[in-house]
Amino acid sequence: MKLMDISEVAKQSGLPAATLRFYEEKGLIESLGRRGLRRTFDPGVLEQLSVIALGRMAGFSLDEIGAMFGTGPRPEIDRALLATKAEALSRTIRQLGALKKGIEHAVRCPVPNQLECPSFRRLMKIAASRAGKARAARPYRTIR
Repeated sequence: MKLMDISEVAKQSGLPAATLRFYEEKGLIESLGRRGLRRTFDPGVLEQLSVIALGRMAGFSLDEIGAMFGTGPRPEIDRALLATKAEALSRTIRQLGALKKGIEHAVRCPVPNQLECPSFRRLMKIAASRAGKARAARPYRTIR
């Protein structure tokens, strides 16, 4: 088996070496040793990085993604978790579709100023309400 050093993994995955080191710290990937000062990886790490990228695109946290990896050589993806995420994505898509329609209406609305448009004002009210709920759900922001 030919091991890949971190620069090869970075080049093939498109991720900076710093991200690879961070993923290793989080336990998402594992280096098998070093070649000089450079970490070395099994070529299978590229598949793991693809799963991580897909998970991030879907909105999973790194901790959720890490839980999928377990201790085996291949990810154990929880189908129930995927179904829950798919439902959340469907809700988001519907919300974004409604938002898009509202914004398109504001563009075409004949009022002199969009702030006078009842539909646009309704959108503003919904946005303010959701922003308030989001702040209430996470009152403290952790700085890393």
